[in-house]
Amino acid sequence: MKISSAFTALLVAFIISVQPVMAQEEAWTYERCYEYALRHNLTLQQSVLNKRLAELTLKTDRMSMLPTLQGSASGGYIFGRSINITTNQFDNEATFNASIGLSAGADLFGWFSKRNLVASSKYEVYAQNYLLEKARNDMGVNVANAFLQILLAQEQVKISRAQVDLSKTQLDNTKKLVLAGSVPESNQADLEAQLARDSSTLVTAENSAILRTLQMKALLNLGFEVPFGTKIPDNIAAVPVINLAENSPEMIFSSALSIQPQYRSDEMRVKSADKSLAAAKGALYPRLRANAGADTRLAGGTRYEQFGPDNWVTYVSSIGFPKSNPLDTVFTYDQFNNRATRKYTTGRQLADNFGQNIGVSLSFPIFNGWQLRGQVERAKIELENRKLSLDINRLQLRQDVYTAHADAVGAFQKYQAAITTEQASQKAFDFATKRFEVGLMNTVEYVTTQTNLFKAQIERVSALYDYIFKVKLLEFYRDQKITL
Repeated sequence: MKISSAFTALLVAFIISVQPVMAQEEAWTYERCYEYALRHNLTLQQSVLNKRLAELTLKTDRMSMLPTLQGSASGGYIFGRSINITTNQFDNEATFNASIGLSAGADLFGWFSKRNLVASSKYEVYAQNYLLEKARNDMGVNVANAFLQILLAQEQVKISRAQVDLSKTQLDNTKKLVLAGSVPESNQADLEAQLARDSSTLVTAENSAILRTLQMKALLNLGFEVPFGTKIPDNIAAVPVINLAENSPEMIFSSALSIQPQYRSDEMRVKSADKSLAAAKGALYPRLRANAGADTRLAGGTRYEQFGPDNWVTYVSSIGFPKSNPLDTVFTYDQFNNRATRKYTTGRQLADNFGQNIGVSLSFPIFNGWQLRGQVERAKIELENRKLSLDINRLQLRQDVYTAHADAVGAFQKYQAAITTEQASQKAFDFATKRFEVGLMNTVEYVTTQTNLFKAQIERVSALYDYIFKVKLLEFYRDQKITL
């Protein structure tokens, strides 16, 4: 019993200590959503891969400037009459032949073609770094939009639920009045219909909140089964925003132009294309290259070699008698070197046949089907294309900034109008409630007033979140970051 009680006490203590942590884990703030998206979003992962590919290309181009070293080896059997590759004598037996070699080369001068190619790749790496930064910034905008959409959907659910509760209360009161005979039964029917409409609106709002949450999970690459509860700021209307009157569109455009990653990436790509053009032009000129190599050969079969000191042996033999003097004998003298012999080993063959070479070569294109000249022309077109992209994106950035500023001003005015409309609708509803309770207003008019208040509340909340997002988008152009 003591053990069981102690275990129960520990379990209760553990659950109590874990519950705040679980609650904290389930609350997703904008900052947490953004940090999670940076690590898991699939589009961002593609941008990281593009950056790695650019870095790999730069490494490959740099390594191409180093000298080359290649090895070669070959072997096989030769049958029938053939020349022995080590003795240059004819053999008439099956032999195994093999050769091994190394060759090295280095470019001495190539009109800086490779150096310009490396510079082009380096600017491409810079461009990909800026594009990755842009992708991260864009992700911040997308997450902020999705986060605000979730908050808006939750606010709409709250308003719709409050509307349903109000309709239920009014229906309960009307039922009592109908039973007492104070109001006609048609009032009860009208409120029942209104409650059904409000309940349908609540279901739509709840479904919209679910869909917004699913969109956020897809953006974060978060499992759909993972619980996701957002942490709503204490007062979303008090989120700090920039003063639109103090930030003109041209001022924000100038700031965006100096820090906007897309524009900086376009600048790097123009420089990359310029270096690619220089590299293509360099390939049209002669190329000076140094070469060196070494190789050796061996041939199969049983062969012997002499070694050691000379040992000349003379053989004397008689070949006959001359006619002039038959009594004399003619002798011949043959000499050969009777040195010691041994088997000609593979190692000796490789050493004896070892050869080296060194030299320089000059190559220059004469006619290659207009391939090199075509590459130069393509590089020129690509350079002009990237310059146009730079100008187009600059113009698009100016247009986006001016549009965002106009949208932010319009959203602020719409939000102020929505606040005025809600306040007026609230006053009208309060007066209508008092008149309805004393029987001076029929149900249809009262329900209409209530519906107008509900619409005004929804429009005010929608205008608020629309205004916050559009002002934050303007802040993003100015500072390249979003805070909520």
